[in-house]
Amino acid sequence: MILRVVYVAILLTGTFHSSGQELDSLRNIYPMAGISDDKTLNVFGEPLQMCCLNPVTGYYRNGQCLTDASDHGTHIVCARVTEKFLVYSKKQGNDLVTPKPQFNFPGLKAGDQWCLCISRWYEAHKAGVAPPIDLHATNIKALGFVPLEILKAYSLTQMN
Repeated sequence: MILRVVYVAILLTGTFHSSGQELDSLRNIYPMAGISDDKTLNVFGEPLQMCCLNPVTGYYRNGQCLTDASDHGTHIVCARVTEKFLVYSKKQGNDLVTPKPQFNFPGLKAGDQWCLCISRWYEAHKAGVAPPIDLHATNIKALGFVPLEILKAYSLTQMN
């Protein structure tokens, strides 16, 4: 927990820039901070890309949709949230708009990219309000929940 707090403090102070060399240095200093070791793959079987650093997303608040057994929400879908999705999520009991500083959560607005829980994204898909996703930044583990064909239908590159 302390490592995660220190890492988040580095990100919030603006002293961290996402160059490969700095990520390697950070991995050496904070090996448990949730930094990808480049072995984590996206839904295409390629190295998982960064989802977003502004706002800083991810279960580990490192910009990537990484997960582990302690991530009960399984935050593995990199989505560009829409107003429709934010309203839907709030109606379902998950307010993603209101900031929650105690969880290092800035609150989202339409257009922000965020690592969403796979179950909420899929629920939104079935309700017709799922936001588009960045497949290159969506964790391969998403394929254990949703077929690739459905994910591809929401690809940012296909929807833009």
